[in-house]
Amino acid sequence: MKQSIRLALVSALALVLCLVPGKYTFADSVSVKPFLAFGADLSTKEKAQVMKQFGITNEELADYQTITVTNKEEHQYLDEYLASKVIGTRALSSVMIEEADAGSGIEVETHNISFCSKEMYTNALVTAGISDAKVTVAGPFPISGTAALVGAMKAYGEMTGEGVDEASSDAATNELVATSELANDIGKEKAAQFVALLKDKVVSGDLTSEDEIKDAINEAEKELNVSIDDEMKTKMVSLMKKIGGLDLDLGKIQNQAQNVYDKIKDMGIDLDDAKGIWAKICDFFVMIGKAIADFFSNLF
Repeated sequence: MKQSIRLALVSALALVLCLVPGKYTFADSVSVKPFLAFGADLSTKEKAQVMKQFGITNEELADYQTITVTNKEEHQYLDEYLASKVIGTRALSSVMIEEADAGSGIEVETHNISFCSKEMYTNALVTAGISDAKVTVAGPFPISGTAALVGAMKAYGEMTGEGVDEASSDAATNELVATSELANDIGKEKAAQFVALLKDKVVSGDLTSEDEIKDAINEAEKELNVSIDDEMKTKMVSLMKKIGGLDLDLGKIQNQAQNVYDKIKDMGIDLDDAKGIWAKICDFFVMIGKAIADFFSNLF
């Protein structure tokens, strides 16, 4: 009986240590108001159209925290990846972010977004470090939606008070633009799946060299039955080097973007089940707990 009690106590200690997160999600704190990030250059009529897409009225607007995203901010994040004329001179993309239960992942909904798919946003938001959130992207009329990621990251940072670090935001922006470009060649759905699968291979395999990433690209091409040109492969290598340097948790990536990864699994493609860093830490403490329990049991 004493041995069982000791083992239970030590195991409980290990479990507590496993449950201490490195970064809090919405569910760890008090409920917060949803955030709205409006494009700063929306006209009154355009803003009303965006709010209609969000499903909220002027009276309900008081229930939301609101911020604006400027065209200058869009250029700050996007100039490295898109021509200035593509970004334009008006900030129109708008985003609403609402808290979600811990572990529920990222849910994306789009309105009047002509190019970026829900899956593309999901992949990029996970790379940015955003988790457990419902994200709605809307335009006053059909727009590409690439700049909306800037609003999503800014709104999330304001909502949590933690912000999105520079390396993660850069990688996420790079990812959304590159995936959008890839979609021109292989379609939106395949492009999102390709980037998700490639990211899975890079993170799970801890791939860092150009040759390793190129091999992973070739594998992903075969598995998804797609072909990408050399220029896009070069862009993917550059992107994956950034993503590989973020120390992302594979388990969290797959959980947060569950719908994307479920579609890949439905194709019969086996994804790496490598454990995230917290799972590894849990295993470590459980092992220590067992060792301590065994030690004390041998004393009595």
